[in-house]
Amino acid sequence: MRLLPSGSTALLVELDGLDDVLALYAALSDAPPEGVVDVVPAARTVLLMFDPARTTLAAVADAVHRTAPRPGSRTAGDAIELPVHYDGADLDELAGLLELTSEEVVARHTGAEWTVAFCGFSPGFGYLTQPGTEWDVPRRATPRTKVPPGAVALAGEFSGVYPRESPGGWQLIGRTDVDVFDLSRDPAALLRPGTRVRFVVAS
Repeated sequence: MRLLPSGSTALLVELDGLDDVLALYAALSDAPPEGVVDVVPAARTVLLMFDPARTTLAAVADAVHRTAPRPGSRTAGDAIELPVHYDGADLDELAGLLELTSEEVVARHTGAEWTVAFCGFSPGFGYLTQPGTEWDVPRRATPRTKVPPGAVALAGEFSGVYPRESPGGWQLIGRTDVDVFDLSRDPAALLRPGTRVRFVVAS
């Protein structure tokens, strides 16, 4: 664990990997240190933002050192269901790379619940992991310049839903009609850290 100041009102905690991030994030979410107003996980870091009128960088760092991570724990958020049309441009090719049929890829993707580990890349994009299932999906050799909103994709150990049109190098396996990011909604992002997601085949 490495602790670094991030500006004057935040502390960045660097960790070895996602499992360590989720263990520390779960503990800090359940019992945030005094004065901490937000805890933000990423792939290998946890950012703690604090109110300088209520605490100090040193006090937050001390609280992090005294926090016992909870290995194997994940924050338990809302559970949602996302219907997916599994007709993605990369589904058949990806199935071949994984030595599966397209139907088997879909069965694995829908067969167990996913959890948003952290968010990034663009507003509303959640990096979802599927505990108990090992994915090792190569990114596309040549990223696309345009991926449509609602595209459901895989890369590495993660699945994700593109919230808006953007470039992207993930493998597209399907699409959902659900708007995962809507500024007129509160909260705007449907996929937030801890949110549990069940992908289902759209009728």
